[in-house]
Formats: sequence, C-alpha cells, structure tokens
Amino acid sequence: NQGLTEFPKDALKQTSAVELNLSGNNLTGALPSEIAKLTKLEILNVSDNQMTGIPAEVGQLSKLRILNYANNQITGLPNELGKLQNLEIFDLSGNNPAQQDLDGIKADLPPTTQIIL
Repeated sequence: NQGLTEFPKDALKQTSAVELNLSGNNLTGALPSEIAKLTKLEILNVSDNQMTGIPAEVGQLSKLRILNYANNQITGLPNELGKLQNLEIFDLSGNNPAQQDLDGIKADLPPTTQIIL
C-alpha cells in the first residue's frame, strides 16, 4: 500500500528476506526474473495489483510456502511453479488463470498445497 508503480529494485538486495509484501500497489506486468535471488523467501505477497504475469523464476524459490497473487490480472501460469515442493497456499482468487496451466502445475505440486481460486 505504498502507491508503487514499479518493482523496488532495492528489494532484490535483501537476500536474507523471508517475506516480501508488495500488496496493494499499482504494479503491472510481472516481477523481475531476478526475484530468484531471494532464495530464502517463504512468503511472497503481490496481491491487489494489476500484474499480468508470474515469472518462471518464482519456481526457483524452493522455500516458498505462501504465494499470493490474489486480485491481479493473471491468465497464464509458468510450469515451473510445479517445482515449489514446500508450497502450502497458492492464492489466485480474483484472477482468471488458464485451466490447462493450472492442471499442469497441480499435478506437480504436493497434494497438500491449497490452491485458492
């Protein structure tokens, strides 16, 4: 809720961060691919923006437990998200993801992962 219109590049320097909350801003497009540098992230919240994509590199965030993309404009999902074997909650509510993409990712995620549509 800072009125951000672009991703704060300084956030990429916080390599020990376990949570990144960029919710309630005016972010568009997708997060930068360099998001993969935040290897300790457990919670990524970019809900309530106008984001249209999820970079494949999010699939490299192996410690991720909560991925919140609620209330954006997501339609496509990268297959790499299926690599998130510690993912507990994937919130896609308020989006319209392609069912084919969703089915492919669901098949690879742990059965305990809760996907919220």
